[in-house]
Amino acid sequence: MHRLFARLLPITALLLVVSACGGDDGGDTPTAPPPTEVTEAFQGVIALNGAFTHPFTLTGATQITAQLLSLSPDSTLTVGLALGTWNGSICQIVLANDQTKQGDVVVGATNTAGDFCVRIYDASGTLVQAQAYLIHVFHQ
Repeated sequence: MHRLFARLLPITALLLVVSACGGDDGGDTPTAPPPTEVTEAFQGVIALNGAFTHPFTLTGATQITAQLLSLSPDSTLTVGLALGTWNGSICQIVLANDQTKQGDVVVGATNTAGDFCVRIYDASGTLVQAQAYLIHVFHQ
């Protein structure tokens, strides 16, 4: 009897420890909610040889999409649209499209948080009249 007790004691202790560790309580493991997409709107008026820079801040790694939503009164014109890094006074261009039309996008990505910028400019010096613009920048 003593041998049987000596053999069962370690197994019983192991079962007690395993059952105390908890198990599946039937619920799902909590997961982080998906990141929320942020839309930033920038607007202004650009004239012949003009340019405007709009800074924005990202809190982590993400894809960045800048879209020229509207250019008026002449939506058929092309302008420059660029994404870059912002140092507090200068937009260091990283990605640029000098032939952006209304509806076009410039897409980039970053693996760090930081200060960034979107820049619109009269790339060819061809604007004959001032153009109102609306740019949306999408990121998480």
